[in-house]
Amino acid sequence: MTTAYVTHEDYDKHSMDGHPEHAERLRCVRALLQTRSLLDKLHPIPPHPAAAAQLALIHTPDYVALIERAARQGGGMLDPDTYLLPGSYEIAQLSAGGVIAAVDAVMGGQADNAIALVRPPGHHALPNRGMGFCIFNNAAIAVRHAQKAYGIEHVMIVDYDVHHGNGTEVAFYDDPSVFYVSTHQYPFYPGSGALHDIGRGEGIGATLNMPLRAGVGSQGFKALFEQVLWPAARRFKPDLILVSAGFDAHWDDPLAMLELDLEGYTHIARELVRMAGELCGGRLVVTLEGGYNLDALSYGILNLCHALLGEDIIEDPLGPSGGYEPSVAKLIDDLRTLHRLG
Repeated sequence: MTTAYVTHEDYDKHSMDGHPEHAERLRCVRALLQTRSLLDKLHPIPPHPAAAAQLALIHTPDYVALIERAARQGGGMLDPDTYLLPGSYEIAQLSAGGVIAAVDAVMGGQADNAIALVRPPGHHALPNRGMGFCIFNNAAIAVRHAQKAYGIEHVMIVDYDVHHGNGTEVAFYDDPSVFYVSTHQYPFYPGSGALHDIGRGEGIGATLNMPLRAGVGSQGFKALFEQVLWPAARRFKPDLILVSAGFDAHWDDPLAMLELDLEGYTHIARELVRMAGELCGGRLVVTLEGGYNLDALSYGILNLCHALLGEDIIEDPLGPSGGYEPSVAKLIDDLRTLHRLG
Protein backbone atom coordinates (compact mmCIF):
# COMPACT_ATOMS: atom_id res chain seq x y z
CA MET A 1 0.00 0.00 0.00
CA THR A 2 1.03 3.62 -0.56
CA THR A 3 0.87 5.80 2.53
CA ALA A 4 1.01 9.59 2.25
CA TYR A 5 2.89 11.39 5.00
CA VAL A 6 2.16 15.02 5.88
CA THR A 7 4.13 17.11 8.34
CA HIS A 8 6.08 20.38 8.49
CA GLU A 9 8.84 21.77 10.68
CA ASP A 10 6.86 24.98 11.16
CA TYR A 11 4.58 23.02 13.48
CA ASP A 12 7.49 23.08 15.95
CA LYS A 13 7.27 26.87 16.20
CA HIS A 14 4.04 26.60 18.21
CA SER A 15 5.56 25.60 21.55
CA MET A 16 5.52 26.78 25.14
CA ASP A 17 8.10 25.72 27.72
CA GLY A 18 6.60 23.57 30.47
CA HIS A 19 3.38 22.89 28.55
CA PRO A 20 2.59 19.23 27.76
CA GLU A 21 1.66 20.07 24.14
CA HIS A 22 5.10 21.18 22.92
CA ALA A 23 7.34 20.89 19.87
CA GLU A 24 9.30 17.86 21.05
CA ARG A 25 6.20 15.73 20.50
CA LEU A 26 6.72 15.80 16.74
CA ARG A 27 10.50 16.06 16.82
CA CYS A 28 10.83 12.75 18.63
CA VAL A 29 8.37 11.09 16.23
CA ARG A 30 10.26 12.29 13.17
CA ALA A 31 13.56 11.18 14.70
CA LEU A 32 12.32 7.63 15.33
CA LEU A 33 10.78 7.33 11.87
CA GLN A 34 14.09 8.50 10.41
CA THR A 35 16.12 6.09 12.54
CA ARG A 36 13.98 3.16 11.39
CA SER A 37 14.26 4.30 7.73
CA LEU A 38 10.47 4.42 7.58
CA LEU A 39 10.34 7.81 5.91
CA ASP A 40 11.81 6.18 2.80
CA LYS A 41 8.64 4.08 2.53
CA LEU A 42 6.18 6.94 2.97
CA HIS A 43 5.02 9.33 0.24
CA PRO A 44 5.68 12.91 1.42
CA ILE A 45 2.91 15.44 0.83
CA PRO A 46 3.48 19.13 1.65
CA PRO A 47 0.78 20.89 3.67
CA HIS A 48 -0.60 24.28 2.70
CA PRO A 49 -2.36 26.68 5.08
CA ALA A 50 -6.11 26.22 5.23
CA ALA A 51 -7.85 29.16 3.61
CA ALA A 52 -10.30 31.28 5.57
CA ALA A 53 -13.17 29.71 3.61
CA GLN A 54 -11.98 26.24 4.64
CA LEU A 55 -11.75 27.23 8.31
CA ALA A 56 -15.27 28.63 7.97
CA LEU A 57 -16.57 25.18 7.07
CA ILE A 58 -16.53 24.62 10.86
CA HIS A 59 -15.60 27.85 12.64
CA THR A 60 -17.42 31.16 12.82
CA PRO A 61 -15.81 34.09 10.97
CA ASP A 62 -15.72 36.06 14.22
CA TYR A 63 -13.73 33.32 15.95
CA VAL A 64 -11.24 32.98 13.07
CA ALA A 65 -10.77 36.76 13.06
CA LEU A 66 -10.28 36.73 16.85
CA ILE A 67 -7.49 34.15 16.61
CA GLU A 68 -5.76 36.06 13.82
CA ARG A 69 -5.99 39.36 15.69
CA ALA A 70 -4.95 37.95 19.07
CA ALA A 71 -1.92 36.16 17.61
CA ARG A 72 -0.75 39.26 15.77
CA GLN A 73 -1.09 41.26 18.97
CA GLY A 74 1.30 38.91 20.74
CA GLY A 75 -0.86 35.94 21.70
CA GLY A 76 -2.04 34.88 25.13
CA MET A 77 -4.17 32.15 26.66
CA LEU A 78 -7.45 31.10 25.03
CA ASP A 79 -8.29 29.22 28.22
CA PRO A 80 -6.16 27.96 31.13
CA ASP A 81 -4.83 25.10 28.94
CA THR A 82 -4.57 26.60 25.45
CA TYR A 83 -1.84 29.03 24.46
CA LEU A 84 -1.56 31.33 21.47
CA LEU A 85 1.79 32.68 20.29
CA PRO A 86 2.48 35.44 17.74
CA GLY A 87 2.78 32.88 14.92
CA SER A 88 0.11 30.47 16.12
CA TYR A 89 -2.62 31.62 13.73
CA GLU A 90 -0.58 30.72 10.67
CA ILE A 91 0.65 27.48 12.25
CA ALA A 92 -2.90 26.47 13.16
CA GLN A 93 -3.91 27.20 9.55
CA LEU A 94 -1.06 24.94 8.42
CA SER A 95 -2.17 22.23 10.87
CA ALA A 96 -5.70 22.20 9.46
CA GLY A 97 -4.25 22.38 5.97
CA GLY A 98 -2.11 19.35 6.68
CA VAL A 99 -5.14 17.17 7.27
CA ILE A 100 -6.81 18.62 4.17
CA ALA A 101 -3.68 17.68 2.18
CA ALA A 102 -3.88 14.13 3.54
CA VAL A 103 -7.53 13.90 2.46
CA ASP A 104 -6.64 15.22 -0.99
CA ALA A 105 -3.88 12.63 -1.37
CA VAL A 106 -6.25 9.77 -0.59
CA MET A 107 -9.33 11.04 -2.41
CA GLY A 108 -7.21 12.10 -5.39
CA GLY A 109 -5.64 8.66 -5.73
CA GLN A 110 -2.06 9.63 -4.85
CA ALA A 111 -2.10 7.25 -1.87
CA ASP A 112 -4.19 4.43 -0.44
CA ASN A 113 -4.13 6.00 3.02
CA ALA A 114 -2.43 8.90 4.80
CA ILE A 115 -1.09 10.10 8.13
CA ALA A 116 -0.98 13.79 9.05
CA LEU A 117 1.47 14.56 11.84
CA VAL A 118 0.26 18.04 12.67
CA ARG A 119 0.04 20.33 15.64
CA PRO A 120 -1.59 22.05 17.38
CA PRO A 121 -4.20 19.30 17.73
CA GLY A 122 -7.83 20.00 17.03
CA HIS A 123 -10.60 17.79 18.34
CA HIS A 124 -11.56 20.00 21.32
CA ALA A 125 -11.92 23.18 19.25
CA LEU A 126 -15.53 24.36 19.08
CA PRO A 127 -16.98 26.47 16.26
CA ASN A 128 -16.50 29.64 18.31
CA ARG A 129 -13.89 28.72 20.91
CA GLY A 130 -10.53 27.03 21.25
CA MET A 131 -9.84 24.81 24.25
CA GLY A 132 -7.90 21.77 25.41
CA PHE A 133 -4.68 22.70 23.54
CA CYS A 134 -6.71 23.05 20.29
CA ILE A 135 -7.20 26.16 18.12
CA PHE A 136 -8.91 24.94 14.92
CA ASN A 137 -10.66 21.58 14.57
CA ASN A 138 -8.40 19.94 11.99
CA ALA A 139 -10.39 16.72 11.64
CA ALA A 140 -13.79 18.39 11.34
CA ILE A 141 -12.52 20.88 8.76
CA ALA A 142 -11.01 18.05 6.71
CA VAL A 143 -14.26 16.08 6.79
CA ARG A 144 -16.27 19.02 5.47
CA HIS A 145 -13.60 19.60 2.83
CA ALA A 146 -13.83 15.96 1.75
CA GLN A 147 -17.59 16.18 1.41
CA LYS A 148 -17.51 19.51 -0.45
CA ALA A 149 -14.55 18.86 -2.75
CA TYR A 150 -15.23 15.22 -3.62
CA GLY A 151 -18.97 14.86 -3.23
CA ILE A 152 -18.77 11.92 -0.84
CA GLU A 153 -21.82 11.28 1.27
CA HIS A 154 -20.72 9.40 4.38
CA VAL A 155 -17.63 9.95 6.53
CA MET A 156 -16.87 8.04 9.71
CA ILE A 157 -14.62 9.64 12.32
CA VAL A 158 -13.00 7.31 14.85
CA ASP A 159 -11.49 9.25 17.76
CA TYR A 160 -9.40 7.18 20.15
CA ASP A 161 -7.77 10.01 22.06
CA VAL A 162 -8.19 9.48 25.80
CA HIS A 163 -10.17 12.74 26.00
CA HIS A 164 -13.56 13.07 24.35
CA GLY A 165 -13.49 15.13 21.15
CA ASN A 166 -16.23 17.51 22.20
CA GLY A 167 -15.53 19.95 19.38
CA THR A 168 -15.81 17.28 16.70
CA GLU A 169 -19.00 15.94 18.25
CA VAL A 170 -20.58 19.40 18.34
CA ALA A 171 -19.68 20.03 14.69
CA PHE A 172 -21.67 17.01 13.48
CA TYR A 173 -24.17 16.32 16.26
CA ASP A 174 -27.24 16.83 14.07
CA ASP A 175 -25.69 15.55 10.82
CA PRO A 176 -26.52 12.00 9.70
CA SER A 177 -23.80 12.09 7.02
CA VAL A 178 -20.97 12.03 9.57
CA PHE A 179 -20.71 9.13 12.02
CA TYR A 180 -18.64 10.23 15.03
CA VAL A 181 -17.27 7.42 17.22
CA SER A 182 -15.25 8.10 20.37
CA THR A 183 -13.52 5.95 22.97
CA HIS A 184 -12.51 8.06 25.96
CA GLN A 185 -11.99 7.99 29.71
CA TYR A 186 -15.16 9.14 31.47
CA PRO A 187 -15.94 11.15 33.47
CA PHE A 188 -12.82 13.08 32.58
CA TYR A 189 -11.82 16.25 30.73
CA PRO A 190 -13.73 17.86 29.02
CA GLY A 191 -16.70 16.19 30.75
CA SER A 192 -18.65 15.36 27.59
CA GLY A 193 -19.22 12.09 25.74
CA ALA A 194 -21.83 10.34 27.85
CA LEU A 195 -23.24 7.00 26.74
CA HIS A 196 -26.65 8.40 25.81
CA ASP A 197 -25.28 11.33 23.81
CA ILE A 198 -26.12 9.84 20.41
CA GLY A 199 -26.94 12.87 18.25
CA ARG A 200 -29.81 15.28 17.76
CA GLY A 201 -32.60 15.65 15.22
CA GLU A 202 -31.70 13.97 11.93
CA GLY A 203 -28.33 13.07 13.48
CA ILE A 204 -29.76 10.78 16.15
CA GLY A 205 -27.72 7.60 16.10
CA ALA A 206 -24.79 9.16 14.19
CA THR A 207 -22.81 9.74 17.40
CA LEU A 208 -21.45 6.70 19.22
CA ASN A 209 -19.77 7.42 22.53
CA MET A 210 -17.93 4.64 24.37
CA PRO A 211 -17.21 6.14 27.82
CA LEU A 212 -14.55 4.10 29.63
CA ARG A 213 -13.63 3.74 33.27
CA ALA A 214 -10.05 4.25 34.37
CA GLY A 215 -8.04 1.07 33.87
CA VAL A 216 -9.62 -0.14 30.63
CA GLY A 217 -6.85 -1.31 28.33
CA SER A 218 -6.07 -3.38 25.28
CA GLN A 219 -8.52 -6.23 25.89
CA GLY A 220 -11.40 -3.81 26.44
CA PHE A 221 -10.59 -1.89 23.27
CA LYS A 222 -10.39 -5.11 21.26
CA ALA A 223 -13.81 -6.21 22.52
CA LEU A 224 -15.40 -2.80 21.84
CA PHE A 225 -14.04 -2.69 18.30
CA GLU A 226 -15.17 -6.24 17.52
CA GLN A 227 -18.61 -6.14 19.10
CA VAL A 228 -19.62 -2.47 18.71
CA LEU A 229 -17.55 -0.56 16.15
CA TRP A 230 -17.44 -3.21 13.43
CA PRO A 231 -21.21 -3.78 13.22
CA ALA A 232 -21.90 -0.04 13.53
CA ALA A 233 -19.42 0.79 10.76
CA ARG A 234 -20.80 -1.91 8.46
CA ARG A 235 -24.28 -0.48 8.92
CA PHE A 236 -23.13 3.11 8.24
CA LYS A 237 -21.07 2.19 5.13
CA PRO A 238 -18.59 5.10 5.09
CA ASP A 239 -17.01 6.46 1.92
CA LEU A 240 -13.98 7.62 3.95
CA ILE A 241 -12.68 6.93 7.45
CA LEU A 242 -10.89 9.72 9.29
CA VAL A 243 -9.11 8.88 12.53
CA SER A 244 -8.31 11.27 15.38
CA ALA A 245 -5.39 9.35 16.87
CA GLY A 246 -4.44 10.15 20.43
CA PHE A 247 -1.74 8.19 22.22
CA ASP A 248 -2.64 9.49 25.68
CA ALA A 249 -4.67 6.36 26.49
CA HIS A 250 -1.33 4.58 26.93
CA TRP A 251 -0.76 3.27 30.46
CA ASP A 252 2.34 5.44 30.95
CA ASP A 253 0.85 8.72 29.72
CA PRO A 254 0.98 11.41 32.43
CA LEU A 255 -2.43 12.99 31.71
CA ALA A 256 -4.88 10.07 31.97
CA MET A 257 -5.56 6.66 33.50
CA LEU A 258 -6.50 4.23 30.74
CA GLU A 259 -4.24 1.21 30.26
CA LEU A 260 -3.68 0.71 26.55
CA ASP A 261 -0.27 -0.64 25.56
CA LEU A 262 1.46 -0.37 22.21
CA GLU A 263 0.27 -3.81 21.14
CA GLY A 264 -3.28 -2.64 21.78
CA TYR A 265 -2.70 0.55 19.80
CA THR A 266 -1.32 -1.49 16.90
CA HIS A 267 -4.36 -3.76 16.98
CA ILE A 268 -6.59 -0.67 16.69
CA ALA A 269 -4.58 0.58 13.72
CA ARG A 270 -4.74 -2.76 11.93
CA GLU A 271 -8.48 -3.04 12.53
CA LEU A 272 -9.05 0.41 11.06
CA VAL A 273 -6.94 -0.44 8.01
CA ARG A 274 -8.94 -3.65 7.61
CA MET A 275 -12.20 -1.74 8.12
CA ALA A 276 -11.30 0.81 5.46
CA GLY A 277 -10.32 -1.99 3.10
CA GLU A 278 -13.66 -3.72 3.50
CA LEU A 279 -15.95 -0.69 3.61
CA CYS A 280 -14.49 2.18 1.58
CA GLY A 281 -11.79 1.03 -0.80
CA GLY A 282 -9.03 1.49 1.78
CA ARG A 283 -9.60 5.25 2.09
CA LEU A 284 -8.25 6.06 5.54
CA VAL A 285 -6.79 9.33 6.85
CA VAL A 286 -5.18 9.59 10.29
CA THR A 287 -4.48 12.85 12.09
CA LEU A 288 -2.60 13.27 15.35
CA GLU A 289 -4.36 14.51 18.45
CA GLY A 290 -2.88 13.93 21.93
CA GLY A 291 -0.14 11.81 23.47
CA TYR A 292 2.29 13.18 26.06
CA ASN A 293 4.63 10.32 26.93
CA LEU A 294 7.18 10.78 24.16
CA ASP A 295 8.15 7.10 23.94
CA ALA A 296 4.53 5.91 23.79
CA LEU A 297 3.78 8.59 21.21
CA SER A 298 6.81 7.89 19.02
CA TYR A 299 6.52 4.12 19.01
CA GLY A 300 2.74 4.32 18.71
CA ILE A 301 3.09 6.31 15.49
CA LEU A 302 5.92 4.08 14.26
CA ASN A 303 3.69 1.02 14.65
CA LEU A 304 0.75 2.89 13.13
CA CYS A 305 2.82 3.68 10.04
CA HIS A 306 3.77 0.00 9.73
CA ALA A 307 0.07 -0.89 9.89
CA LEU A 308 -0.84 1.69 7.24
CA LEU A 309 1.86 0.20 5.00
CA GLY A 310 0.46 -3.29 5.56
CA GLU A 311 3.53 -4.41 7.53
CA ASP A 312 3.26 -6.88 10.42
CA ILE A 313 5.71 -5.15 12.77
CA ILE A 314 5.35 -4.02 16.39
CA GLU A 315 8.00 -2.36 18.53
CA ASP A 316 7.14 -1.92 22.20
CA PRO A 317 9.95 -0.85 24.55
CA LEU A 318 7.43 -0.04 27.29
CA GLY A 319 5.61 -3.37 27.53
CA PRO A 320 2.17 -4.10 29.03
CA SER A 321 0.81 -2.22 31.99
CA GLY A 322 0.38 -5.23 34.24
CA GLY A 323 -2.57 -3.58 35.93
CA TYR A 324 -6.08 -4.90 36.57
CA GLU A 325 -8.42 -4.24 33.65
CA PRO A 326 -12.12 -3.83 34.46
CA SER A 327 -14.65 -5.62 32.28
CA VAL A 328 -16.42 -3.73 29.50
CA ALA A 329 -19.12 -6.41 29.06
CA LYS A 330 -21.93 -4.26 30.47
CA LEU A 331 -20.85 -1.27 28.42
CA ILE A 332 -20.90 -3.42 25.28
CA ASP A 333 -24.39 -4.69 26.11
CA ASP A 334 -25.61 -1.14 26.76
CA LEU A 335 -24.09 0.15 23.52
CA ARG A 336 -25.45 -2.67 21.40
CA THR A 337 -28.93 -2.12 22.86
CA LEU A 338 -28.84 1.68 22.59
CA HIS A 339 -27.59 1.63 19.00
CA ARG A 340 -29.67 -1.39 17.97
CA LEU A 341 -26.72 -3.52 16.93
CA GLY A 342 -28.49 -6.82 17.51
